[in-house]
Amino acid sequence: MAAEPAATAAASAAAAISAVMDWRSSPDARAAAFAYLESVKSGDVRALASTSFFLVRKDQTSEIRLHGFKMLQHLVRLRWEELSAAERNEFANMTINLISDVVGPHEVWALKSQTAALVAEVVRREGVDLWITLLPSIVSLSNNGPTEAELVAMILRWLPEDITIHNEDLEGDRRRSLLRGLTESLSQILPLLYSLLEKHFGAALSEHAKQQMDLAKQHAGTVTAVLNAVNAYAEWVPVTDLAKYGLIHGCGSLLSYSDFRLHACEFFKVICQRKRPVDVAVAEYDAAMCNIFQVLMNISQQFLTRSGMQPSSIDESEYEFASCVCETMVALGSSNMQCILADGARTFQFLQQMLEYYQHYKITLHFQSLLFWLVVLREPSKSKSIARVSGDNSAAGNSASTGDLSTEKKKGVSVFVTDEIYSTILDVSFKRMLKNNGSATSGLLEIWSEELEGKSDFCNYRTKLLDLIKVIASQRSVIAAAIVVQRINVVFGDANQATKSPQDLDAMEGAQLGLEAVVNAIFDGSVDCGKTDLDTKSQLHKIFEGLLQQLLSLKWTEPNLAVIHGHYLDALGPFLKHHPDAVASVVNKLFELLTSLPITFQDPSNNSRLARLQICSSFIRISRAADKALLPHMKNIADTMAYLQGEGRLLRGEHNHLCEAFLVMSSSAGIQQQQEVLAWLLEPLNKMWTQVEWQTAYLSDPSGLTNMFADSQFMWSIYHTVTFFEKALKRSGTKKSSATPQAPTTTVPGYLHPMSSHLAWIVPPLLRLLRCIHVLWSEPFAQSQTAEIKAAKSMTVAEQASLLGETGKLTKGQVAPADGLLDVQRDGESKENNIKNWLRGIRDSGFLMLHIGTALPALRISVEVFTWTDSDAVTKVIPFCGALIHLAVASNQAELRQFVAKDLFSSIIHGLSVESNSVISAELVGLCREIYVYLSDRDPAPRQVLLSLPHIKQEDLLAFNDSLSKTASPKEQKQHMRSLLLLATGNKLRALAAQKTTNVITNVTTRNRSSTAHHGSSAEEDGHIGLATLSSI
Repeated sequence: MAAEPAATAAASAAAAISAVMDWRSSPDARAAAFAYLESVKSGDVRALASTSFFLVRKDQTSEIRLHGFKMLQHLVRLRWEELSAAERNEFANMTINLISDVVGPHEVWALKSQTAALVAEVVRREGVDLWITLLPSIVSLSNNGPTEAELVAMILRWLPEDITIHNEDLEGDRRRSLLRGLTESLSQILPLLYSLLEKHFGAALSEHAKQQMDLAKQHAGTVTAVLNAVNAYAEWVPVTDLAKYGLIHGCGSLLSYSDFRLHACEFFKVICQRKRPVDVAVAEYDAAMCNIFQVLMNISQQFLTRSGMQPSSIDESEYEFASCVCETMVALGSSNMQCILADGARTFQFLQQMLEYYQHYKITLHFQSLLFWLVVLREPSKSKSIARVSGDNSAAGNSASTGDLSTEKKKGVSVFVTDEIYSTILDVSFKRMLKNNGSATSGLLEIWSEELEGKSDFCNYRTKLLDLIKVIASQRSVIAAAIVVQRINVVFGDANQATKSPQDLDAMEGAQLGLEAVVNAIFDGSVDCGKTDLDTKSQLHKIFEGLLQQLLSLKWTEPNLAVIHGHYLDALGPFLKHHPDAVASVVNKLFELLTSLPITFQDPSNNSRLARLQICSSFIRISRAADKALLPHMKNIADTMAYLQGEGRLLRGEHNHLCEAFLVMSSSAGIQQQQEVLAWLLEPLNKMWTQVEWQTAYLSDPSGLTNMFADSQFMWSIYHTVTFFEKALKRSGTKKSSATPQAPTTTVPGYLHPMSSHLAWIVPPLLRLLRCIHVLWSEPFAQSQTAEIKAAKSMTVAEQASLLGETGKLTKGQVAPADGLLDVQRDGESKENNIKNWLRGIRDSGFLMLHIGTALPALRISVEVFTWTDSDAVTKVIPFCGALIHLAVASNQAELRQFVAKDLFSSIIHGLSVESNSVISAELVGLCREIYVYLSDRDPAPRQVLLSLPHIKQEDLLAFNDSLSKTASPKEQKQHMRSLLLLATGNKLRALAAQKTTNVITNVTTRNRSSTAHHGSSAEEDGHIGLATLSSI
């Protein structure tokens, strides 16, 4: 292109960029400017190249130059093949020449990053030959000064990171070729990185000592850039090479300097997360990891010593660094424990430091250590070898080097974990079961705060705590039992106190969870009680029998305390399974708790009724945990139920819960016992449910339900009947734990589900009831309904937020209360909310009785959702669709297989045409790959779907099949699927095209971890050197 037209086009483009970025531009002017820029990007590729190179000249503003770089990257990423070989060579030379334009000491960091990323893009497209040619000039450029060295480090950083992480478009062969080229260049790259690190770190110290702050900042920025590059290579370069060329030593030296320590620690964290490969020299690898271990232990000990002696002198930045160090040590211990275990003293020192982190006041440090103890202590409970504990994947060829392991090393970490360590971990775990809910908490520990860490994260954190408690209890059962009882005594305080503060209630609930974890770990079967010695059995029995007697002696009648009391009793369910003599006293205590709480229909808070319902639920949990231990007490429980019901002291919902507990008990006695219990429980319901009178009155015409709504007592009677049908269906049948894969009871010829004989009289009225509910939304009947019914059918804003996964709290009446509260309309409760809750409850329980009724709408939604311009909704449905695919592969359900292979496959491909799905395009392509790979040989539909696309030919599909057969890599198969879909649709899948554009931008604008040493605009504005005086901690 001639210079004059190119300059004119560049001027127009520059004006358009200025208009887009100028906040004073009108919406129409901004839209027109944007459309013009898009036309340049999609127009003649040579005009795009020449215009973009004009835009990145130094005489343009930084904003225009940045946009010019993005346009160049767009060309390289998406339109590179449109240029001839000579043009690509010229383009590459011009790109390399741009380096000299951005090496000034005051150049904007973003422009340097854009230039480095562009060079990396061109190298990736042109391949190894260009890289081999370019490398000597890059090495030479790095010697010119700190800014040139910084840019070289950026280029070296982007090359491996783009190849291994960011770019899904890069084909497997090209990726392997580029990685091979980089690997062959490591003997030049790694020494260069080390020399740059050493040279510019020393220069930064020297210039700072001379008070040459600007020069010191430049050298510091180069050190940071080199560290970022080193971290990119740490992910895949052999650890032995990193040690050989001094990078482990160099980064270790920087851990003492506050501005570089986070980046340096990131280097060690990346390495420690890697496991020892099978083809590495074991001695050299272990020596490198031992070196890293010593570096980390020294820096960690410095922090722990200061933290213990002068905690007030440590600021948040130091805690952030300590968290990174601790996380790195966790990775080291989880993946490379074999290097530590070679020396017993070293191992014990390491465990002591990790224990100090677990005890630490800061919850961030404690949480990192929690992950370590989970990994390390789980292994003995699984009876794994040290190779599995440490992540050692050495093959048989390395057996000679591991054959002389000491006895301690063969046993793994467990031999070094003393009873004192176990006790300390348990004590801290029980104390940290709390969260900071705004009330006063102990100042000895930083308690989890939902405001800082998030509500859902606390559930995950507490789950990990409970997992750790279970692991320890399975290995040191007596210690765990003794400590949990000690904790319970502490949180109970004065047991005779009638009321407790909210803080005390929280502590009691946390201790109950700990008790449940310990009891389950000891008595649920994971520990072989038959092999437990008599002394241990005797100690455990004494500890838990003492606790049980303490619980039975309590006289709590306040609702909140009664609920907690019931939970403590049902937490001992597995203990009762092995000690059935105590069952009768527990059953009597639960009934005592139930009858001590009054039935108060007028109580606005419903505390008492909720507590009664929770106590009834405890019967279910104990029935499930104690198994056959409750069978001798079934008659006594039935008689007590009948007595309370006759006295009017047992609500219908509570009765349902107790009946459900009966079903759980009977499941332990066999099918015949279940049938007898079901007949006994369902007989009274049969008489009412099958009456023609109520069906005629309420189910014969659309207005029938409106009449039922006026009869509140009968309305809730129907509700409880339907919900109990659902519970009876779910609770009866063969227990999953008792049916083995070799001889599943449900497949025995002639087997009938215990509920099968009752469905004939249950289902017909239920279908009529559900049809009448559907009619409520049908026209014209919907128009004639009362205001209460119309309001009950509508969805509130809070309900919509809840269904969309938003975290708004629902107000009273917007969620159906627990079963058992819906007996009559309560004072203050609107008729609208009662009808709403009734409709929801009947619909949910009724359709669960008719499984296909819920399956088909869900499948239809999964097909339709891909066409929505709502990427969040698509993201949520992806796991469901993945499960459907796996189910279709694993089952012989022809309907499901046909649905997945045809309807779902077509819908996912259509979803790729929706641009908003670009952020999840990789997941959608992955689903397409799974459907085709796993189902195309069993069903012709996947091939037919692809052949129906507008631009595909039979030979394209054959070539695609051939490519799939040559690789077992899911990533490469996904790339082949992606390429085929783009070809078959004529590049019309906007989600894939949009993702490419996104990648161009994110590659160059995403910066690494920020720190005070960042060399950029913020540092320049502050006017201070980014080295924080380069002082050691």
